Amino acid sequence: MSATEGDDQPSQRTFNLRTIGPDPDGATPLEEEDLADLIPEFVATRGDLNVVEFDNIAKAIPWASDQARRGGPARVLGYSFLFALHRRMFEDVWRWAGTQRRRGTNIGVDPSQIAMLTKQALDDAIWWHNNDAFDVDERAVRIHRRLVAVHPFPNGNGRCTRLLSDLYLTSIGRPIFTWGAGGSLDEDGDVRRRYLEALHAADSDDHGPLVAFARA
Repeated sequence: MSATEGDDQPSQRTFNLRTIGPDPDGATPLEEEDLADLIPEFVATRGDLNVVEFDNIAKAIPWASDQARRGGPARVLGYSFLFALHRRMFEDVWRWAGTQRRRGTNIGVDPSQIAMLTKQALDDAIWWHNNDAFDVDERAVRIHRRLVAVHPFPNGNGRCTRLLSDLYLTSIGRPIFTWGAGGSLDEDGDVRRRYLEALHAADSDDHGPLVAFARA
């Protein structure tokens, strides 16, 4: 084979479960089938992945914020908007961006229940808004907690549903959350530990710790 012929061959992907290392505590693990749909060819480590996902999310935020300001809560809490938001956040990184989870995971409901329970969570959120149920901050964290418990997507559920809570606040003219006021929620450490503890408390219908963490 000539050098020219060799150059025409697709590059072998080096990003795999071994190179990314362990997933953060409580996170949905990436599987080999997920990695097969990775778009950037240069990604080789967890650090590379974090950078490209961060850049994609940053690019999506202006569009999402504009949608929230112009469309209000009815737009932000729509079923199709949630999937459009996830697609915008990850479309440069994953081919499955904006698609429903198709396999069981360590977090979330059975895939057959995702559509029904996602719609139910969003319908409840609209009812909370229309009927002024709960304090505004509690309303926003309840949106996140309900949706992250369903886990509609293969990955990125926490980031997408936290952003949706912020967009709800934007849609009603309130300041967005700080989500722990610094530190990474996507890496093991004190900030993630406190976040998971607050989520667990919310599972028992005690949303105070999650409100305190989100507003920090």
